[in-house]
Amino acid sequence: WLDEALRAHPDGAEAHNGRCEILWDEGKIDEALHEFERAITADPKFVTAHLNRAELLVEDLSEFEQAVTLCDELLSGVAELPRLDRATEAEVYYLKAKAVFYLDDLEGALFLVRRALKTAGEVSIYRAFEGQILFEISRFTDAKRVLDTAVAMDPEAAHAVYHLGLVLERIGTPDDAARAFAKANALDPERYPLPVAVDEAAFRQAAADAFDHLPRSIRAYVEDVPLLVEDFPSSDLLAEESLSPQILGIYIGIPRTQAAVTDQPQDLTRVILYKKNLEKVCRDEDELVEQIQITVRHEIGHHLG
Repeated sequence: WLDEALRAHPDGAEAHNGRCEILWDEGKIDEALHEFERAITADPKFVTAHLNRAELLVEDLSEFEQAVTLCDELLSGVAELPRLDRATEAEVYYLKAKAVFYLDDLEGALFLVRRALKTAGEVSIYRAFEGQILFEISRFTDAKRVLDTAVAMDPEAAHAVYHLGLVLERIGTPDDAARAFAKANALDPERYPLPVAVDEAAFRQAAADAFDHLPRSIRAYVEDVPLLVEDFPSSDLLAEESLSPQILGIYIGIPRTQAAVTDQPQDLTRVILYKKNLEKVCRDEDELVEQIQITVRHEIGHHLG
């Protein structure tokens, strides 16, 4: 139907945008982007195509800086571009917040999503994203308050429910967290698999095996590096290093290529694996064992410089 419409009216912005949405759903990302650009060329004031293009750049192409530029252009009020109503202006702030978030400017993303909320009023997806950002900067109490609100507004929003589970886990209510993870999984099993829970002995054995399976030439340099297992990174470490609470592991020490004899006591050098975080990124025990091996190699790489 859209192809017929475009044969009759080749510059139909709405038809190009409709084609793009179908192509996007089919995973044909480059073709979809081309159609969005054709829609905007046909009608520079067709705001839906602008929003779709910005979202595509963020979600599927990881072109975050380009997305920020597009959002700034839309917010600039240039006469050639669409005039934004308050709801659309808020959507642009939200899209820019997501791009900035992925550029690791978490405080900037928090400012922008709050600007979206101030512009549009309470929108559940904006409130949920605010909670996600607060979680990532380790403001767990604030994150719980915000995510409670988001879930109350939309109990079927898997993203909000899952991040509430992450917060509940960190503030020490594991049973409530487990229920949240189960609900998020029921709502969106592909995106939010249930954590792969294994007992501590099995996890430590898998970690030790990962260390033992390092190449012999490397093991000689790391035999004195302790491999520790903890559930989560500590609050002090998160604050000192500005880390994500979801990190899988960390190397603490000075790499061999930089270390001098007087740099620090050897017993401060260590690799830590975070059991609960690793369990949440895997779908079964085989994948968990593989991810433990990957994480160990990654952190040992830091030690080797």
